[in-house]
Amino acid sequence: MAGSDEVVVGPLQERDLPEAATIVRQAFGTFVGAPDLTTFWTDRDLVRSRWHARHVAAFGATLDGALVGSNFATRWGSVGYFGPLTIRPDLWDRGIGQRLMAPVMAQFESWRAAHLGLFTFAHSTKHVGLYERFGFAARYLTAVMARTVGGSPAGAGGQRYGALPAERRAEVLRECRALTDALFEGLDLGDEIDLVRELQLGDTALVMDDAGVIGFAICHHGPASEAGGGTCLVKFGAVRPGPAAARSFDRLIDACEALAVQAGTPTLMAGANMGRPEAYGHLKQRGFRTAFQGVTMHRPNEPGYSRPGNYVIDDWR
Repeated sequence: MAGSDEVVVGPLQERDLPEAATIVRQAFGTFVGAPDLTTFWTDRDLVRSRWHARHVAAFGATLDGALVGSNFATRWGSVGYFGPLTIRPDLWDRGIGQRLMAPVMAQFESWRAAHLGLFTFAHSTKHVGLYERFGFAARYLTAVMARTVGGSPAGAGGQRYGALPAERRAEVLRECRALTDALFEGLDLGDEIDLVRELQLGDTALVMDDAGVIGFAICHHGPASEAGGGTCLVKFGAVRPGPAAARSFDRLIDACEALAVQAGTPTLMAGANMGRPEAYGHLKQRGFRTAFQGVTMHRPNEPGYSRPGNYVIDDWR
């Protein structure tokens, strides 16, 4: 029988989701110095939707039968990332984070993910050092940027994945997969797109031409999502690479702004990795400003899809 000081790690159970969500809020709130942990991040959900996702594996750590931490591995086709990795603050620095990394790394191996990553606090030597022990290398700053939206952008157009008939959705997912495969072989956001539709976390904005999808953006909004109150969060967005990519990216941002206005969220938020300088610069030109920034760490120490010329928005938090 496990003793009271023995940490047990295994799949996160549904009964533990409320406590896991509480620990996520307490851990991040404590780290950033939130004045009131009882109200910090109560307007968003980083746990329940991931637990229900077929492309996410969730793990929990218990101590004397009580949940004390959790971690989530997410698969976007050939790309995997993990987080949030959170521990109850009174148990920090006891090695529980390392224990929660082991099943995540095993999960990535079973998925045969070609490229792994994470987003963490750039100024935290403790976080960066922990992930270095598992073979991750710090590469690029990622600015989580935001701007206020209002009205409907001229020529926003676009379609919504959630409004498509079922028979059309399968075709659109194939077109989105072809687009992301051109950015990085095997990158596939199909499960993420369907998760947002199925759990009503928001919707996916589509930009089309005569040949099909040239851009898409998976957007969260509402209290059950990862966005937070009053915010439309672009979880992932990309356009087809090539000479027209900059113009397509403009159209995609327009479509995201239109979706945010329709959802009644005055703030649009997007993650801009500085390994993709054109996309980062384009967002700044469109009035986005950095709300906060972190660093992405990669395994192997290669750019993955974060390379010049790729117009991509993403959020690995």
